[in-house]
Amino acid sequence: MKIGIGIVGMPGSGKSIFTEAARELGIPILVMGDAVREETLRRGLELSSENVLSVAVDLRKKHGKEAIALLVVRKIEREGIMDRSNVVVIEGLRSPEERDRFLKFFDRFVIVAIHASPRTRYLRIRQRRRLDDAQSIEMLRRRDEKELDFGIGRLLAMADIHLVNENKTKEEFIAECRRTIEKILEEADRN
Repeated sequence: MKIGIGIVGMPGSGKSIFTEAARELGIPILVMGDAVREETLRRGLELSSENVLSVAVDLRKKHGKEAIALLVVRKIEREGIMDRSNVVVIEGLRSPEERDRFLKFFDRFVIVAIHASPRTRYLRIRQRRRLDDAQSIEMLRRRDEKELDFGIGRLLAMADIHLVNENKTKEEFIAECRRTIEKILEEADRN
C-alpha cells in the first residue's frame, strides 16, 4: 500500500518540524516548495521571495492548480521513492487540486494541517532566515494572501488531522508530530 501524508500550513506554522519528525522515523520527505525553488533556479532566477512566488503563479497558470503536485509525483516516480518506502511525507500542499492529484496517486493519502498565529509565524520566519522568506510583517501578509488565493484555506478546512503549534517547545511539537505519524501508520496497517 502506497501511503502519503500531506502537510498543509501557512508559512512559518511548523511544517518543517513535522517533516523533521518523519525524517527521524526514516520516512522520505518531499517539499513542494523545493520543487518551485528548483524550477526558479532552472529558469536562471535568484531565489528571492518575489521570484519564487512568481514562478509558482506561472506554473499554476500554465498547468492548473495541481501543477506543483504533478512535479512531485513525477519526482517520486523518476527516483523510485515508493520502491524504497511504502510511505512518504509531502510538505507544503496549497490547494484542494493538489490533494486530489495525490489522492489519485496514493492508495491512502492523509492531510495534516498545522496551525500557528501570524505573530508566531513571523517570529519563526525571521529566525530561520531563508532567502525566499518574507522580510517584513507586511511581506508575510502579502504572501499569506497569495497562499489563500492558491486555495490553502479550503485545504486547511479539508484536513484529516489538525495540529496547533503555539506555546510549545520544538521538542514538544516534534514528539506530537511523531505520535501523529505513528497513529496514521497504525491505522493504515489495520485497513
